[in-house]
Amino acid sequence: MLVLCTGNSARSILGEALIARMGEGRVRAYSAGSQPRGVPHPAALRLLAAKGFDVAAFRSKSWEEFAVPGAPRIDIAITVCGNAAGETCPLFAGAPVRAHWGLADPADTPGGEAAEDAAFAETWRLLEARSAAMLALPIEEMGRHELREALGRIGRMAGAA
Repeated sequence: MLVLCTGNSARSILGEALIARMGEGRVRAYSAGSQPRGVPHPAALRLLAAKGFDVAAFRSKSWEEFAVPGAPRIDIAITVCGNAAGETCPLFAGAPVRAHWGLADPADTPGGEAAEDAAFAETWRLLEARSAAMLALPIEEMGRHELREALGRIGRMAGAA
């Protein structure tokens, strides 16, 4: 599973972490961006550290890494920002089912570190609810159309941007 956002520094990094942890080996999660910032957002790293993740494992990377021979097979690609949803993605091995789980960018929050941390915590909460809904499905047994429809419904849950 690949979680996509333009900069791959905030929402997609959080999605990767959540799905990997909640999937407990059932799914492999990655994240990437069309125009990666090069480093995860500091507030994303603070939140991940507070949740017990090794933040050294996270990096901002291009989605092109997943479109080359030998890249992991991607079965599901989820966009979490409007810009990435509207972009033409490269061709990934596996021709993934695509869905959009649009969320406001917590990195755009004004007001300093405390406000930023609160925005990232809210983004985490929304992604956690979506990830739990997805993982409650028999995704391994669902057909492409059925999976696309179910993931689309999850993307329209409360808090969608």
